[in-house]
Amino acid sequence: MASRTEQMIARLRDLQAGSADIEASAVVSVDGLIMASSLPAGIEEDRVSAMSAAMISLGERIAEELGRGELDQVYIRGNRGYVVLISVGEEAVLTALAHSNAKLGMIFLDMKRAVEDLAKLV
Repeated sequence: MASRTEQMIARLRDLQAGSADIEASAVVSVDGLIMASSLPAGIEEDRVSAMSAAMISLGERIAEELGRGELDQVYIRGNRGYVVLISVGEEAVLTALAHSNAKLGMIFLDMKRAVEDLAKLV
């Protein structure tokens, strides 16, 4: 049977295979450590993990302090695409990089489904 990490990596690859708009993805602990990734060459896992943990933490704080309720997702739009972060339970974050012309509604849906599966492995 595959290890938890191998199962998480397989789920990330399924996420990317199911959505042509998602270029890369990773599961990161809230402490900023990489748990599993499917990142292309040239993207440093350590940087992705540290920035993802910081962004989700900041997003949670902003949502709480500004009375927006529990954080659902954080997304960043740049001129070359999106970074989308969604909590995986209390211990991890799913980070995905998407193309600039991505259909965000579909990405959010695909990521939510992946989060349900990943939450069982974290």
